[in-house]
Amino acid sequence: MEHKRITLQDIARRLNTTPATVSRALQNHPRIGDAMKKAVNALATELNYHPDSVAQNLRTGRGSVIGVIVPRIDRNFFASVIGEIEREAGKAGYSVLIAQSNESYSNECAAVRAMLSKKVDALAVSLAAGTINYDHFNPFFQKKIPLVFFDRIPESLEVNKIMIDNYALAYQAVTSLIEQGCRRIMHLAGPQTLNVYRDRLEGYKQALVDYNIAFDASLVREAITLETGRAVALDMLASGTLPDALFAAGDYSAIGAMHAFKKAGVSVPEQLAIVGFANEPFCEFVDPSLSSVDQCERLLGKQVAELLIDEMEMDEICRKPQTIALNAKLVIRASSQRKVH
Repeated sequence: MEHKRITLQDIARRLNTTPATVSRALQNHPRIGDAMKKAVNALATELNYHPDSVAQNLRTGRGSVIGVIVPRIDRNFFASVIGEIEREAGKAGYSVLIAQSNESYSNECAAVRAMLSKKVDALAVSLAAGTINYDHFNPFFQKKIPLVFFDRIPESLEVNKIMIDNYALAYQAVTSLIEQGCRRIMHLAGPQTLNVYRDRLEGYKQALVDYNIAFDASLVREAITLETGRAVALDMLASGTLPDALFAAGDYSAIGAMHAFKKAGVSVPEQLAIVGFANEPFCEFVDPSLSSVDQCERLLGKQVAELLIDEMEMDEICRKPQTIALNAKLVIRASSQRKVH
């Protein structure tokens, strides 16, 4: 009679813990307490557990490399995420290899191929604005290399995803403007190829619906950079009809618009209240300081690293795609706080 092979999952179930914890305990990992290590090793001996040699050779847990592909390294959000991934990876004995797509689908495909050729042991990705399909990730799926998408995710794929609730946060941002008395609210949107910007637009629309404000398509313009934000503001000034509030899908376009409006003599927030998204470091130092959604990038980076490390250190059969939604917050500053007369 053939005996069933004992897995990390079996040991974890008996000890009411996770396969990743069991794996680390068996490797004498410093993150695991002595009591857990003792319990795991005792049960492994009792059950005659033998690790999968193929998986063990592929995932030794030391000297391995985590790949990270981001749209742009020169954005505080992505730089902070990468920094936290490197910090957590280093503590666990892994190194990190970084590439940027510069928002280009072809660059992203090339970066994925490069990561594959360098035999990275796991990959974290935030999609480029130009990404039109996900076939270039198929080799990672086929080889069962741990893969986590963060922030900008492929909604149609059953894969590991870590992000904030962009819809709910956009809704909260627009609601905060409406509650300040604003009714004609403009939205500077991001590329609608990406889930984060689609969700922010939908949150904007729903807030209008819930407060019985008619949606005006002319008040939605794609602008995500300083230059495009400024250009939209100049167009509105030339039209002679200004909104009384602006919700931007990113802080750069919010700042570009705010600068143009202020230069034209428009008072912020008295005449035009503004809320951005990302809580870039400069938000506190512009005048007026910019209200914005904080994306918890350090927590996000930590979660990405931990999930990848967990997957690298567990049997492949124990892996299940996870979707993790992080709690983020709206930070209210002077740019959206109208004075009460």
